[in-house]
Parts: sequence; C-alpha cells; structure tokens
Amino acid sequence: MRSFPVYTVTPKAEKSLRQGHPWVYADEITQMTSTPADGELVDVRSSKGAYLGTGWVSSHSKIRVRVISNNANDAFDEAFWARRIRYALAYRKHVMGEDFRACRLIFGESDQFPGLVVDRFENVLSVQVMSVGIESRKSLIFGLLVDILREMGETVDAIYERGDVATRALEGLPQYKAFYCADGLRTDLNGHVEITENGIRFDVNYIDGQKTGYFLDQKYNRRAVMQLARGRRVLDCFTHTGAFALHAARGGAAHVTAVDISQTAIDQAIANARRNALDVDFVCANVFELLTERYAKGERSDDFIILDPPAFTKSHDTARDAYRGYKEINLKAMRLLPRGGYLATCSCSHFMKDDMFREMLVEASRDACVSLRQIEARQQSPDHPILLNVPETNYLKFYLFQVV
Repeated sequence: MRSFPVYTVTPKAEKSLRQGHPWVYADEITQMTSTPADGELVDVRSSKGAYLGTGWVSSHSKIRVRVISNNANDAFDEAFWARRIRYALAYRKHVMGEDFRACRLIFGESDQFPGLVVDRFENVLSVQVMSVGIESRKSLIFGLLVDILREMGETVDAIYERGDVATRALEGLPQYKAFYCADGLRTDLNGHVEITENGIRFDVNYIDGQKTGYFLDQKYNRRAVMQLARGRRVLDCFTHTGAFALHAARGGAAHVTAVDISQTAIDQAIANARRNALDVDFVCANVFELLTERYAKGERSDDFIILDPPAFTKSHDTARDAYRGYKEINLKAMRLLPRGGYLATCSCSHFMKDDMFREMLVEASRDACVSLRQIEARQQSPDHPILLNVPETNYLKFYLFQVV
C-alpha cells in the first residue's frame, strides 16, 4: 500500500482541485506531515481529510504541487506512465492523421504531464522539461515514449533536450541544450530536419530555433490563410521562418512580402522559399516602424495583412501594456488595408484573454474608422489540446477579417 506525505490545503485550493485544476500554490498549503525532496510525490487533502489528488513537490516554485492524478488507487509505476503516453499518442494519431509526423505529442497539463512538451519533427523528438517532477523521471518517460512510438511503427532517431528555457530556473533547474543519450538513439545529428506542413517543406532547426525549433500550433491557421490568399497582395508581419508567407504564396497570392526583425530568421525563411520554389520578397525590418513608414507614405498596395507577433505579455501584470502593443500594430494594419482587404491577426499569450483581444480589435477598428467582418475565429491546432478546466492551456487566438 502506497504511503506519501500529506499536504493539507485551504478551501480555495480544494475548490480549484475539485473543479479539475492541477495546481496548488505555496500559500494554499496549511499543513504538511513532512518535507519531501523536490520532485517527490505527496497526497493533497482537504481540511477535513478528504483526498483531493497526488502530485509532485517543487520547493522553488510558487506552484508548490502539480497534481498528476486524483485517483487514490494509482500506483505511479512504469505502467502508469506508459498508459499516459499511450493515451497522448493515440489521441494525436487519431486527430492529426497524416500530420502525426510533425506535431506536438505531449502538451504539459493537457496530457497530465505537467512541465513537459514533446514536439515530433519526423524522426526527431524535441523536448522541453520545465518541472522538477518530470526532470527526475525523464529517463523512464523518454524510454517509454521511444518504445511506444516504435511499437506503433514510427521511427525515432534522436531526442534533443531544449532545456534553455527560463522557466526551469523557477523549478531550481539549470539550463542546457543537448542530445539525450540512451541506447538506440543518435547524438551526432546536425540539428536540422525537414518537415512537410500542408504540402510545404520546411527546415526545422531544433537546436538553435525558437522554442523547440518550429511553431506547430499555427498549422491549420496557416492553411486557412493559404485558402484565402489567392490573387491577393500579402504582407506577412513577424514572419519568423516564413511559414505564413510561404502558405500565402502556395495559395496563389499575386505578391507576398514577409517582414521580420531577425536577419537569422529571414535567412532561414529565404532558404525555405527556395526549397519550395516559391517567390516571396523578404525584408529585415522592425514591423512597427515599417507599418508606420508605409502609412506615412500613403502606401496601400497590400490587401491582405498577416499579424503573427511574439507574445507581448507573459504575466497578468503586463497585460494592459501588451494591449497597447497589439492595438498599435492592428490599428496600423487596418489603416493600410483598402476596403475589402483582409486581416489575419493573432495573439499567442494566455494572459491576453480572448475578450480583451476582441475589445482591442473593436477599439482599433473604431480608431481606424473601419468595420471588421469576421470570417473565422480559430485557435491552436488540436495537437495542442485545450482543457476547459485549465485555462492556461488555452492561449492562441487567431482571427480572419475582411475590412469593410
């Protein structure tokens, strides 16, 4: 019979856990039967002793316990983790279909793996470990992941750990990047792999690219842009490695200009365009300044503008500052677009809530003296599933409008 230390929590934490949210904050713990080491499991109970769940402890984080199960009979052995991995992979195999070869296999809390992200790029897994609980179990989890994928007939050549994320410090973990060493896995690859998305080939730099190497969450939003781009003059802002721009070009756009402030990103975008024999003009520039200059010059030649900026806020405290940044770029874009033009706009920040984002769009359209006809409201692709009782898993907002 299992025996874990017991953490007693406040009524507020009890309510949150009963509603399905997996986090217990440090100031919600009222009593501990012992002080376990970071990464060890504890049972969480109410003030009346009712079992609420089991999770691992992190003494460095404000999120003191991350609950991984509310089943008092779970054993948390190899079979437990294998079952969780099979659930996650079976879901992706079903909902992603042929896109299973380039998709997110594990998405943290959405798959009950708090602090773990696993992206698949063909035969390479690019992973981010952001919790001490996963860090202490990664050999077991990685081994099971490879074995189960191979059982499914999938090839795994290497696992690359992108431990260069600031959130690791919040768990008392060091930052690093390295191939994961294990029997049957390679550690001598060059960090590049080619994937295919919506029929377009992209080079993924999983060692030095942002996050895990490529943003998979916009996969189907890019396809929506491709379907709308035919005959349009497209301006793709914050293009990064050119994904939206290339989709627009493949969709039959009359002309595509793609802008990013990073020359490294532009260079990779140019290489991706050449790889697909697509004609795109790439510009290395500050998007805010470029939009301002075009408006000052009276340029209104583009009739489809795409805004895919990085997250302007990573905390609730700076959400209003981010609001102003989002409004600025959207207002500039709306002023540049002719009547009947199209706007694709998004936010990848959880803290920029959807109602706030829509409020910003209404305010920007009012200031630009235009109306927005909504074509579609979209979210992240289904390999980044949203748990309704865990709002942190819902982060990407994507809208397509016609300016009227």
